[in-house]
Amino acid sequence: MTQSEPIRVLLVDDHAIIRSGLGAVLLAHDDLDLAGEASNGEEALRMCEQLQPDVVLMDLMMPGMDGTTATRAIRERWPQIHVIVLTSFKEKDLVEEALKAGAISYLLKNVSAEELVLAIRGAIAGQSRLAPEAAAVLIQKVKEPLAEGYDLTGREREILALMVEGLPNRGISERLFVSHSTVKFHVSNILSKLGVSSRTEAVSLAIKHHLAT
Repeated sequence: MTQSEPIRVLLVDDHAIIRSGLGAVLLAHDDLDLAGEASNGEEALRMCEQLQPDVVLMDLMMPGMDGTTATRAIRERWPQIHVIVLTSFKEKDLVEEALKAGAISYLLKNVSAEELVLAIRGAIAGQSRLAPEAAAVLIQKVKEPLAEGYDLTGREREILALMVEGLPNRGISERLFVSHSTVKFHVSNILSKLGVSSRTEAVSLAIKHHLAT
């Protein structure tokens, strides 16, 4: 996909009325394109193979194959496809499992159209977004000690927690009252110490190994 091409989005939800509403949001933006619709995980996999969308908006609770299982399968087979979970559920286990499965973002269905569009565009750039409610349940245990083997400083732990919360560098800078360059320096150190190459990987690793939970 080049910058001049619209972002092709596959909608996966077992409720047709929700797919219709999401489709209307996509059609209102020239840089977004409705690639197709699926009502469950099995259909989503078939359509990913046929259509090769750029982004999948994935519901979690569906008959047959659930959204987490489908997300894991999509990311394993087509790692270039980004999956955004769009659900009504904010329970910690669901959030953790979806991110471990490879979802780049976790949003609730009360998200505004503007926020959803920003998340879709951000996914293409590798940017992760978490609904505030989803972030909150992940941060409840942030202050517990990090697992052995990850020699992060106190400030790096603090920044990692804010990364899990979904804050970009500028948001972290404003929250901690430090310069943007200082945040970039710390984020770079965190990625290096965790042995990952992106913020999304760092957040996933932190969740998977309870580094920031």
